[in-house]
Amino acid sequence: MKALVAGGAGFIGSNLTDLLLAKGHEVVCVDNYFIGTKDNIAHLSTNPRFKMYEQDLCDLNALSKIFESEKFDYVFHLAANSDIQASAKNPVVEYKNTYTTTFNILECMRLYGVKKLFFASTSAVYGEKTELLTETTADLRPISYYGASKLGSEALISAFSHMNDFEVLVFRFPNVIGPRLTHGVVFDFIKRLSDDPTQLRILGDGTQCKPYIYVTDLVEAIVRFMETGKKGMEIYNLGVEGATTVTKIADIVCEKMGLKNVRYNYTGGSIGWKGDVPHFQYDLTKIHSTGWKACYNSDETVAKTVEEVLKCRQ
Repeated sequence: MKALVAGGAGFIGSNLTDLLLAKGHEVVCVDNYFIGTKDNIAHLSTNPRFKMYEQDLCDLNALSKIFESEKFDYVFHLAANSDIQASAKNPVVEYKNTYTTTFNILECMRLYGVKKLFFASTSAVYGEKTELLTETTADLRPISYYGASKLGSEALISAFSHMNDFEVLVFRFPNVIGPRLTHGVVFDFIKRLSDDPTQLRILGDGTQCKPYIYVTDLVEAIVRFMETGKKGMEIYNLGVEGATTVTKIADIVCEKMGLKNVRYNYTGGSIGWKGDVPHFQYDLTKIHSTGWKACYNSDETVAKTVEEVLKCRQ
C-alpha cells in the first residue's frame, strides 16, 4: 500500500509513519513543519519506502500535484494545529491548519479517486459535557477554535464520503502523549521544573482531570482499524482506563525527576485557559466491543511519557 501521512513529521504522524513502514507499506509524508519537526523523521531519510514533501497542505494546487504523481491508496490525515492555547490568540491558525487542510485533502481524494481515509478528530468536538461521552452524544458545542474546526472537518468528511463513496475511519482522540512530545502539560511541567526545581506554576486549580493515551497504543489502533470495509464514516471514541488530574501529573513529574518539597503555585479557577475543557470521560463500549484495549491506563501513560521526555533531555 502507498499511504499519504499528512502531518507525518508531527508527534503522532511520525509515530504512525514508523509503524506503517514497519508493516511493509510505502509512506509519503507531507508536512510544512508548523508543528512537526525534521528531527522526528530524520531516521527515515535512507528508507527507500519513505518520501518527504515539505509542503503546506493549504496550497491546493501543490497538493494536487503530489496526489497526481504519487497515486495513493490510503490517506492518513493528522495535519492540524495541535497547540490549542496558541490558536486561542489567533483563530486563523485553526481555519488554515485544521479546517482548510481537511477540505484540500478531501478535494484531492475526490479528484484523484482515492477512496480510503483516516481522520484524527478529538474530544474537543463535544464541548463541555458532564456525562460519559459516546459516539452518538448529541448537541455538540465545541468551546475552542480547535474543537470547532475539527467538528467542521467531520462535517466535510461526512459529505465527501457520502458523495464520493469514501471509506472513512474517524478516531476522536483523548489527550495523546508519549515519545516525541513537543508541548502540553507534561512537557511544560518538565521544562519549568528544569528551570526552577523549587516551585511549579500550575494553570487552574489542579483538579482538571482527563484521560491520557500513549501514542503507540493510539497508532496501533489506527492501523488495526484502518480498513472499515464499508462506505461512509465510522467514528470511534478512543480512550483508556481512568483519567489523571493535573496535580497528579505534577506529582508524577516531580517523582520521576527526583524532586521533593516542590511548591505548587496554582493560578486559580476551574480551567487552565479559555477554551479548555477541564473534565471529560469517554464511554468506551464501542471500541472495547471489538476486543481492542489500550495497553496502558492514564496514570501509567503519564509516568511512561515523563520517563521518555526526561531520557530525551539527557
